[in-house]
Amino acid sequence: MTLLLTNAGVLIALFVAMWLVTLKTRDVTPVDSLWAIGMVVMAGSTWLQTEGDPQRKTLLLGLCAVWGLRLGGYLFWRWRQHGADRRYEKMFAHAREKRGWGFGLASLLMVYAMQAPLLFIVCLPVQLGQVDAAPGVGTLGCVGAALATAGILFESIGDWQLARFRSDPANKDKVLDSGLWRYTRHPNYFGDACTWWGLYLIAAESGTGLWALPGPILLTWTLIKWSGVPTTEGRMKRKKPGYETYVRRTSGFLPWFPKA
Repeated sequence: MTLLLTNAGVLIALFVAMWLVTLKTRDVTPVDSLWAIGMVVMAGSTWLQTEGDPQRKTLLLGLCAVWGLRLGGYLFWRWRQHGADRRYEKMFAHAREKRGWGFGLASLLMVYAMQAPLLFIVCLPVQLGQVDAAPGVGTLGCVGAALATAGILFESIGDWQLARFRSDPANKDKVLDSGLWRYTRHPNYFGDACTWWGLYLIAAESGTGLWALPGPILLTWTLIKWSGVPTTEGRMKRKKPGYETYVRRTSGFLPWFPKA
C-alpha cells in the first residue's frame, strides 16, 4: 500500500505539472505522450522503492521503458508534425457550450482527472510485479517477455508504416491496406495489448503480481470498446471514402488474412 500510495502521489504531481503547462499552451494533445511516459515513471519509481527479484525488476522496467519511450516519442513527434488533436478541440467546445466550462476546468476534469487513474491501473503489472523477492523469472516470465517484445515490434512497425504512408501527399485520401495494416486495421492497438499482457505474465509469476490482472484487462477493453477502435474508426469512416470497403475485408483487431 505504501508503494501504491507513493506512486499515486508521483503520478498526480506529474499530471498536475502537465496540466499547468497546457493552461499556457491551450493544447492538451501532449497528454497522449504523457500516457506512455507516465507508465515508465511508475515502473522507475517502483524499481527504486522495492527489493524484489532483480531479474524480474530489470525485465519489467526495461521492457516498459522501451515501449513507453518509443511510443511517447512517436506521439510527441506526431503532435509536432500535425498539431492539436481535433478530438480534444471538439470535446472542449462541447463542454463550453453545454456546461459553460472554460479550458482549464474542462481539461482538468475531462482529460487529466480521467487519464491518471486509468494509467495507474493499466500499469499495475510493472508496479506489483516488482514487489516479491521470489520466485525468480521462469518459463511464464520468459513467455511474457517474448510476447511483450513481439508487441513492441508489431506496434513500432505499424506506426512506422503509417507515418511513411502519410508522408506522401499522394496518399491524402487513401487508406493504408498494405504491410501489417493488410492483416489488422489496428496493428498499433494490437501491439499495445500484446505488450501489456506480456508484462502481466512476467509479473504473474510472483504472488503479488497476480493481482495486477485488472491492468491488461482494462487496457484491452479501452482499446477495443472505448477510446481506441471506436474513436479511430468513426473518424476514418467520415474522412476516408474507401474505409468501409477496407473494414469489410480486414480483421478488426487480431491479425488475420483479409477476406476476398
